[in-house]
Amino acid sequence: MRLTITEGHFTTKEQALAEITKLGWHAIEKTFSAENDLHWHDFDAVAYVLEGTASAELEDGTVEHAAVGCRVAAPAGLVHRNVGPDWHGIVAFSVHPSLFTQPLNKPLANRLSVHR
Repeated sequence: MRLTITEGHFTTKEQALAEITKLGWHAIEKTFSAENDLHWHDFDAVAYVLEGTASAELEDGTVEHAAVGCRVAAPAGLVHRNVGPDWHGIVAFSVHPSLFTQPLNKPLANRLSVHR
């Protein structure tokens, strides 16, 4: 499982939102900060970087970077954590936020029991 980063995918926030609408996904716009713990989600997500550089450390220690205009697709179950400076963007989810299971950021111990 890997991130898929597409550089120069969009140039305006409106383009990102139009793509999300076309997919039928659900979006939030916010500023993201570094996180201490590796975690995973039980839904697919796509991030659109509006400001700064989004950086994520993956389970194997690899750090991926995405600059302004990048689209970053993350499949459900991908172990990651945000690292580096804050970045601002839009994240689209394959499920409506009201249907998120809790905790949203699932610990690795839960992933092992779910994927056995």
